[in-house]
Amino acid sequence: MLSADEIQTSLAGAWRLMMGKPDGLRLLDLSAEGFWNSFQALLVAVPALVVGWVGVANEIGDPLIVSGRFSMVVRLALVDLGSWVLPLVALALVAPYAGIGNRFVHYVVASNWASAIIAWMLLPSALMRLFMPSAGEAATLVALLLFIASLVLGWRMTNAAIGKGPAVGSAVFAGMFATSLVVLFSLQSLLGIVIPR
Repeated sequence: MLSADEIQTSLAGAWRLMMGKPDGLRLLDLSAEGFWNSFQALLVAVPALVVGWVGVANEIGDPLIVSGRFSMVVRLALVDLGSWVLPLVALALVAPYAGIGNRFVHYVVASNWASAIIAWMLLPSALMRLFMPSAGEAATLVALLLFIASLVLGWRMTNAAIGKGPAVGSAVFAGMFATSLVVLFSLQSLLGIVIPR
């Protein structure tokens, strides 16, 4: 398990990349061990993600059946876990052919830590959804604004981590975003999750 200082340094590096500053890579451990350790960012993100899972489970699960809501939380967790990891597996397969094989580790490490930051950044909308269900439109607006901000920050991080110019960085970002959506909707369908619109 990484120390609190190592986690803080990794998050600081990812944040610098999200601000479009490539020197954030210097704060990240890009070794083989650092690559695998970066998946501990999932653990950093879990508390924020749980709030979202519970809020959605309360909306779409049977509020009178605790086991039904718990089952929904588990399924939502599996969807998020798959949406986080499976696109990275897909990128591992295509990176050598796309000319970014030498930046794959940089991207994965940066992406993992940036994803933890984004999970916490989206927490306000999840809290609104959980504790103020009557504020549906306001919560939706906050969620939309935070989502747009997360896309901008994710695009900046991708460009800085890939380091091959905005065209290649934008192509990687678009490909990863599209893959994430495909995985998200596929897993939701597979696990019988219907999110109300």
